[in-house]
Amino acid sequence: MSGDRNQDWGRNDRREEDVHTISVKAGKRTYFFDIRATRAKDLYLTITESKRQNHSSGEVTYSKHKLFLYKEDFEKFHDGLRDSLEKIGELQGTGDFQSGDHNGPRRTEGQSDGESDVRFEDL
Repeated sequence: MSGDRNQDWGRNDRREEDVHTISVKAGKRTYFFDIRATRAKDLYLTITESKRQNHSSGEVTYSKHKLFLYKEDFEKFHDGLRDSLEKIGELQGTGDFQSGDHNGPRRTEGQSDGESDVRFEDL
């Protein structure tokens, strides 16, 4: 049987191309935001959470979880993330939950209540 389906793609002959990567360290976790392009030059985003695990034997391993976000879902994902971060900010303001400037979206002078400084383009 011929075709790409049965071909063994090695690391140097991948179907996608790395375009840009941002890593965010957060305690024992690191988050990777990888922008990639398919061979047809369609962009997509992978979000990877990598968590360091120390075992009693002294061995260190990493568990990884990946999320793939495709172009047709960018706007919906952006809206959902923005709305969730705004809701966290509101809930923290009620006094029922822990609050802190480092949690939730930050507002800058001149922003309306419907705007936050979190932009999909920054991911």
